[in-house]
Amino acid sequence: MSMNAFDPWNYRTTAGYTQGTDLTGYKIAALDGDIGKVDEANDQTGTSSLVVDTGPWIFGRKVLLPAGVVEKVDHDDKKVYVDRTKDQIKDAPEYNSDAGVDDDYRTRLSGYYDDTYRSGM
Repeated sequence: MSMNAFDPWNYRTTAGYTQGTDLTGYKIAALDGDIGKVDEANDQTGTSSLVVDTGPWIFGRKVLLPAGVVEKVDHDDKKVYVDRTKDQIKDAPEYNSDAGVDDDYRTRLSGYYDDTYRSGM
């Protein structure tokens, strides 16, 4: 894996995230504005992700963000910055909190965000 390869399910070493830090309640800032708050955070190595409650932004839908899209964590402001636009996040494969996250969904989601990483950066 090259240094610039997108690693969807792990936090970047440059993001300022320390394993074990609870990001629940932190705001999520996309490139073009805030999209909601962290509802759940999972930081298991290789499957790290954030469940974001988007509130009224996309009709109360929750979205799952792989940790790899996190550019920076600002603990003072309790804000997580991601390097995707609102539309890129909204167009991601839909997250179903009842169904949970299985390997198939994880594969589709990481493929989607890998594509947006290449084209959007």
